[in-house]
Amino acid sequence: MADAPKTSPWRWVPTLYLAEGLPYALVMSVALVFYQNLGVPNAENTFLISLLYLPWVIKPLWSPAVDILKTRRAWIWTMQILVGAALAGVALTVPTAYFLPATLAFFWLLAFASATHDVAADGFYLLALTEHDQAWFNGIRTTFYRLAGILAKGQLLILAGFLAAQANNFAAAWSLVFCLVASIILLLGIYHRWILPRPMDDQPIVAGSKNFLGAFSKTFAAFFQKPDIGIALLFLLVYRFGEAQLMPVTQLFLLDAHAHGGLGLTNAQVGFTYNTVGVIALIAGGLLGGFVIAQRGLKFWLWPMLLAIHLPDAVFVWLAAAQPQNLFTIGAGIAIEQFGYGFGFAFFMLYMLWLARGAHATAHYALCTGFMALGMMVPGLWSGWLQEQLGYKIFFGWVILATIPSFIIARKIPLEAEFGKR
Repeated sequence: MADAPKTSPWRWVPTLYLAEGLPYALVMSVALVFYQNLGVPNAENTFLISLLYLPWVIKPLWSPAVDILKTRRAWIWTMQILVGAALAGVALTVPTAYFLPATLAFFWLLAFASATHDVAADGFYLLALTEHDQAWFNGIRTTFYRLAGILAKGQLLILAGFLAAQANNFAAAWSLVFCLVASIILLLGIYHRWILPRPMDDQPIVAGSKNFLGAFSKTFAAFFQKPDIGIALLFLLVYRFGEAQLMPVTQLFLLDAHAHGGLGLTNAQVGFTYNTVGVIALIAGGLLGGFVIAQRGLKFWLWPMLLAIHLPDAVFVWLAAAQPQNLFTIGAGIAIEQFGYGFGFAFFMLYMLWLARGAHATAHYALCTGFMALGMMVPGLWSGWLQEQLGYKIFFGWVILATIPSFIIARKIPLEAEFGKR
């Protein structure tokens, strides 16, 4: 665990999780608005962006390689440089006639690099810090990961809207925005190449290909030998079945014209209400969720948190029916929904930690997050098409019905009563 000379976690934990949060927010949220601004239809938009979940779904297939080959430190800064290069590619191809296939290709490169970076960063966090520091900085890393979301989904969206209004050209505005964020990620990669500590335990496990395959197989097989793993994985897949359909459509609904059933907000208004106020409410809900779980344990909060993550989805049923124009009213509705989501998601994150415990925890946690991403990707593939068929009002009603499977499966999941209790 030791490293010499000692590097304060304050010098790298916040920036490491800022670098982890930015690419994910850009691919999963900002890209939706980007393509909507450039005229890509909802069905095609949500399908293409949901497909970009795939690297996070299949990252468990190569996550043992991060443990086995090279150091996690090397994986981290290398992937950050690759993410920055991919974003530069997006910036250069936005103004071209072939922007859709070209930018998608660079987003795919970014997604694979970011998914690999996630595995390395989370593993490095466990190796470079003592158990005491892991607990102490857990809230710090979560906060900076969420702040990265506010920066990407809020401030960058507002900047893109401002630049587009000045130039009357969304393509030029987005090109400048992606150029800016590429520069930020590249600088973070250079910084981490210099500042990250060098834990003694951060070493490749094996060197030979034969040993690599053996270690890989054992790591992978051990996960599926856990007790009641089938029910647990089904729970990971359906916990956010409704939310997985809601999330890709939400920003498109806020941006769509009143005549099309949307709320007709600008980029800046969406950046403020959904991606700034909403993310702050999300963080608050997550912090409260972590606090109360520490008091009573994870199992006690299963049903309250399941209700909290699902019932506030009804806010969008009302927004679609009423189509309010008051920004405060819209922001308050979004804050309620996002607070409930953050509170309920705290259970989900800790449940994955419980499931991944034991040997190979880094790779097994990556497997859990892979199933989590699969549960988000597949419903997202059809969400935009379904919204176009049903309209926003009926679609949001369907989202409420789609939460029912999670309540059914939750009754049977394996879980220790005291896990998570301080």
